Amino acid sequence: MERTTGKLLIVGFGPGSFEHITKRAKEAIQESDIVIGYNTYVDLIRGLLSEQQVVRTGMTEEVSRAQEAVRQAEAGRKVAVISSGDAGVYGMAGLVYEVLMERGWRRETGVEVEIIPGISAINSTASLLGAPVMHDACTISLSDHLTPWRVIERRVEAAASADFVIALYNPRSGRRTRQIVETQRIALKYRSAQTPVGIVKSAYRDRQDVVITTLGEMLEHDIGMLTTVIIGNSATSVYEGLMITPRGYQRKYTLGADVQPLRPHERLRTEAEPWALEAVGATGQDGGSEEAWGEDDGALEQLAAGRSGSEQGAATVTLGAAAAEEPAGHGVPRRQEVEMAMATSRAAAVVGTASPLSLALEALRRVDASRGVAPAERGPSADGGSAGAAFRREAIFEFTVSPGLANKKLSAAQMMLLAEIVGDAGELEYTPHHQFIVRLRTDDPDSATGRLREAGFALAPIGDVVQIKACDFCNMEKAESVPYLERLGEGLGGAKVPKEMRIGFNGCGMACYGAVNEDIGIVYRRGKFDLFLGGKTVGRNAHAAQPVAEGIEPEALVPTVERIVARFRQEGHPNERFHKFFKRVKELEGYRQQDLPVFAIDNAVCGD
Repeated sequence: MERTTGKLLIVGFGPGSFEHITKRAKEAIQESDIVIGYNTYVDLIRGLLSEQQVVRTGMTEEVSRAQEAVRQAEAGRKVAVISSGDAGVYGMAGLVYEVLMERGWRRETGVEVEIIPGISAINSTASLLGAPVMHDACTISLSDHLTPWRVIERRVEAAASADFVIALYNPRSGRRTRQIVETQRIALKYRSAQTPVGIVKSAYRDRQDVVITTLGEMLEHDIGMLTTVIIGNSATSVYEGLMITPRGYQRKYTLGADVQPLRPHERLRTEAEPWALEAVGATGQDGGSEEAWGEDDGALEQLAAGRSGSEQGAATVTLGAAAAEEPAGHGVPRRQEVEMAMATSRAAAVVGTASPLSLALEALRRVDASRGVAPAERGPSADGGSAGAAFRREAIFEFTVSPGLANKKLSAAQMMLLAEIVGDAGELEYTPHHQFIVRLRTDDPDSATGRLREAGFALAPIGDVVQIKACDFCNMEKAESVPYLERLGEGLGGAKVPKEMRIGFNGCGMACYGAVNEDIGIVYRRGKFDLFLGGKTVGRNAHAAQPVAEGIEPEALVPTVERIVARFRQEGHPNERFHKFFKRVKELEGYRQQDLPVFAIDNAVCGD
């Protein structure tokens, strides 16, 4: 089978300045037929665009961008999907692969995929701060829109307790303000309030701002969605306005001396690294007694040198002199380095006797215990067991529930069941569309949805799908048109579309539930249907839909609406509202779009 001719170029263009975009990233953007990206990212690389078609969307539209990219590539076009930073670090690379997997993509025969790496925020931010990630570091996104906060919280706890340098992505937004506060609280359990923290906003962009502060005072500074925060570890220090995290060279080397106590061929010997796993395995001890490590600031170097008598003394004198020359207040205290080495060697000894899985589970248990949480059923204990329960995937499952399209009444039993299923850990949100949005933390959604359906609830997905809303048909006293409503619900309810679409249905000419304001409005009148297209329900330029047909025969209604929706699904752009689509294509099923009068509307005082 021949390979599909299209190609997906997943491009990370770095922090945003042209000088930090790689040569291959520039080439990929320039050679593409279509460029797809978030609005801000498209603006940042506009200087690289020439005649490419550009598809740009807003926040939270990542899935539609990935889907459109795959569709265009499968149609034979070369598509560049752009991400700031590196596309494989909280970028579009993984999502594009997930969409391909859903479509049964095969590497040998499907569209070609090329990932072009870029400079991630942790790297660009670190370069402006000094050298804060010279030792073990991790990245954690504080956005809980896709990841449950409980998971993020545990990751922060684990990273803070293990003394990682921590780079925080998406630390705060207009709606998410508590996450960074909770992160600081957790970090302060394990680190001094004086731990250096770097805050960089818009790295290598026009409004770049760099601040070095402390863990205790970090929240006094401006932190937002364009900010990356780097929290130093216990060895990080500030020197000449720069954050520096030592790699550990001072354990073996005298950084201020030309002649080193260990010759090159001696530096990798086991006896020169008593903290290493190999040394622990060879001696059965943790690299020396606590007294040997802690009583003398030169003891570490003596042990590392592995010498005796005068040689040890010479090494101690040399290193001691170097330590005395260190400026006060800079660098890492020698005793602290000794203690860190001791902790490292002890950890290595533990690793030598336990599996990584049991260590991870024990760490989770200790985190729970420190927070006063009862031990959970995680699977194996430290001495073995099944790992299945430990890594069961729990997700946030979202959907809508209602008593039905026409029915607007819930029984007490239904409300009690809904409350039981949602529980304290879930969320229940009432919407203006006569339905509840249910958010459950569960690894078994079928059980919950099955019980709700058995109780008579109508369930539907949320997102970019067709939503059908109807009146109550005057408390079901005018129910002649309900069968047609139900046919619409069966055929179109929950269908995927480029952008969320609402079909309003009213059972009489009063149209009291506002069907004429929706994307598609249907009004039953005198045994036939009137049709309205292209309403806009929100915004200061909101408007009713255009009346395009009167007196549609009942049996023709559902097929007509289905064809209109089908065309929107096929030809609509990602994130394109139906009223904009109608205006762009000019005609649907013979119904022509008519431009509305244009009114000049001054900007609101608030700037919206």
